Amino acid sequence: MNYRKAAVGALLCALATTAIAGRDDDEGQRAVQRGPRPFYLIDSMSPGALKEQLQKCQAGPFRKSDFSIGHRGAALQFPEHTKESYNGAAVMGAGIVECDTTFTRDGQLVCRHAENDLHTTTNILVTPLASTCIKPFTPAVFDATGKRVTPASAECRTSALTLQEFKSLHGKMDGFNPAARTPQEFLAGTPSWRTDVYSARGTLLSLRESIALNQRNGVKHTPELKEGDAATIAHVFGSQAAYAQKFADVLQAAGVDPDDAFPQSFNVNDVLYWIDRTPYGGQAVFLVDYDDVANNILLFDTTGKQLEKREDQLKFFAELRKRKVNIIAPAMPALLAVNGDRVVPSQLAKDLKGMGFDLITWTFERADLRQGASKAGFYYDFDPTGAAIKTDGDMYKALDVLAREVKILGIFSDWPATVTYYANCMGIK
Repeated sequence: MNYRKAAVGALLCALATTAIAGRDDDEGQRAVQRGPRPFYLIDSMSPGALKEQLQKCQAGPFRKSDFSIGHRGAALQFPEHTKESYNGAAVMGAGIVECDTTFTRDGQLVCRHAENDLHTTTNILVTPLASTCIKPFTPAVFDATGKRVTPASAECRTSALTLQEFKSLHGKMDGFNPAARTPQEFLAGTPSWRTDVYSARGTLLSLRESIALNQRNGVKHTPELKEGDAATIAHVFGSQAAYAQKFADVLQAAGVDPDDAFPQSFNVNDVLYWIDRTPYGGQAVFLVDYDDVANNILLFDTTGKQLEKREDQLKFFAELRKRKVNIIAPAMPALLAVNGDRVVPSQLAKDLKGMGFDLITWTFERADLRQGASKAGFYYDFDPTGAAIKTDGDMYKALDVLAREVKILGIFSDWPATVTYYANCMGIK
């Protein structure tokens, strides 16, 4: 396939549907666009049957797919957890869109990756609300030779703001400049493999507003209840359980069908609470992190004890299966391995599927793969030498194994069109 011709065709398609993509949210669902990126990636793949198969799908048709999950929306290029990012994910065919959920001082649930990330994801440091930050901006310190001794820092929390104050902020691409001498310089830290070109508008949303937007866009919901400062949670909600209940209450009050919701948490007690006490437990997702240094999952039981031995981990997973946990979502490197130059399912993937769990994984398009897996870091730790993933397009090899052999339900992506293209090509709804 000639990439230039494909890219031109994709651009013409995008221009033809600009009116649809740009219209007001209240005007209905958006047409699915795949844009030029999937073609660019496929063109750079190593030769093989998968590349040939994907090339044959360039004409579409392209439809929304629940296999394609918008991670924080479309955060590769849009400010995460903003209206613009969520709309971008819907346009790219994500069937499910994520709102990481934290809270404000007045007990309202809002879309942010963490209680304490406002200094890297919004413009708070250059607004009057900078005075609410628990750690004000501190400039970088340099020695006499110009070498940086201490990086610039700050910490600003949603829980220090009211909902109205939170909504007054402007979302930006996540990142900061550790060499900053001023707040303005601190905010200018977008990684080179992302972009600021779509950051002119970054409209912050509450959980309730994100649900309404998803409903208008015709997509399902996967809000994640984020951890936070325990004392603050207790002060605002009374307990972690009450926090989890408030989360479910917002879904229910918004009329969200349990079949359209995939509530998530890294805290297994949240998942068990939703299963035992709310209508939203059937598709509750237990998120499992991964330690790329120890090459082991980060798993904690209901008491907070870390389980490091494989036999203890499998025993705990078996207990969760009995307690009606249906979906586990380990990080992508925990589900894959490399055999020679081939990507293969990991032993954990085989174990969890053998227990009857459905699997979701994260996160696609959240790594700089321009030099292959060996330089890409966390998400491609399963291929540390780049034996299988040699180019950025070879990410499709990992996706193909996850879909065909691990048989995941879906995958989070920072650029959902990349996954939507694959799902449509392979007939995955």
